[in-house]
Amino acid sequence: MTARARCKPCSSDRRPRVSPRVSVRVTIAALSALAAALGSTGCQRTLFQSDLPRNQFETHDRMRQVYTPLEEPDVFGTPQPALRARLTQPQ
Repeated sequence: MTARARCKPCSSDRRPRVSPRVSVRVTIAALSALAAALGSTGCQRTLFQSDLPRNQFETHDRMRQVYTPLEEPDVFGTPQPALRARLTQPQ
């Protein structure tokens, strides 16, 4: 009967041991980052509703039933502030 030679495991076969404290800290940090990311992007109401007046001049115009548009499309169709319409004197 021949005896088999047992070889010792190489150092590359062993995994480095991670202490339980480090893994708990990493887990807590990952969960905290996840909670912060989800909390900052959560559902929330819009700050200003679109149907409410934005300033006192718009309130005055609505009371007098004189509506001046806030935006008008340019030549390419993108909305731009309607400065000319808002700054001209009413006739």
